[in-house]
Amino acid sequence: MNGLLWAILPLGAAAQLRAAPRPPSSLFGLPSNAAGGLGVPLQIILLLTALTLLPAAVMSVTPFLRITVVLHFLRQALGTQSTPSNQVLIGLALFLTLLIMQPVGSEIYHQAWQPLDRGQISFEQALAAGAQPLRGFLLRFAREKDIQLFLEASRRPAPRTPADLDLAVLVPAYILSELRTGFQIGAVLFLPFLIIDLVVASVTLSIGMMQLPPVMLSAPIKILLFVLVDGWNLVVGSLFKSFYP
Repeated sequence: MNGLLWAILPLGAAAQLRAAPRPPSSLFGLPSNAAGGLGVPLQIILLLTALTLLPAAVMSVTPFLRITVVLHFLRQALGTQSTPSNQVLIGLALFLTLLIMQPVGSEIYHQAWQPLDRGQISFEQALAAGAQPLRGFLLRFAREKDIQLFLEASRRPAPRTPADLDLAVLVPAYILSELRTGFQIGAVLFLPFLIIDLVVASVTLSIGMMQLPPVMLSAPIKILLFVLVDGWNLVVGSLFKSFYP
């Protein structure tokens, strides 16, 4: 009986070792050290590094860039230095960005993340599949002149089709195009408020009100005019329609 017990114990120990959970060999399908690739600790470091760059990516390759530039110009044109606060403007820009980018994010989720989560494609294939919807969005707003600039700067040959453009060229071209568009919209917003400032300054100088700064008189007039025309609805609606006409 004792001999049979000593013979069964090693088998039970081996079964427990097989059933015990083992540390993962890879993350998101990346090759591990056993396959001559990256180990799990290094993969975690790379993932955390990518997460630190995520805010910069959100601000650069989404409508967040144009929206924040326009809202900043609007606040300067109104003459309210700290109202609305930066937190309010950034929060508004962030939620508008989420609303505008929802179709693109949905495509990336269905084309890249779901197949990767099910193990149907590798991590490299998921990156390529997820880049396609983002590339299509950036191509809609990146100017050809800006794309040509970065193609020449990087000394890369011109692609046969726009879909073959590398994101390393397309992303900075999109940023330049969005900055240009944001400044154009900001200049248009500035003009009516600048006219109000000029009129108020001319009136105060003509009646000899030298002690009272014209800005103190024009600021309430600009705010009242902006509220009467429902300015926030017009500005936000125009920004939204500029991405999805």
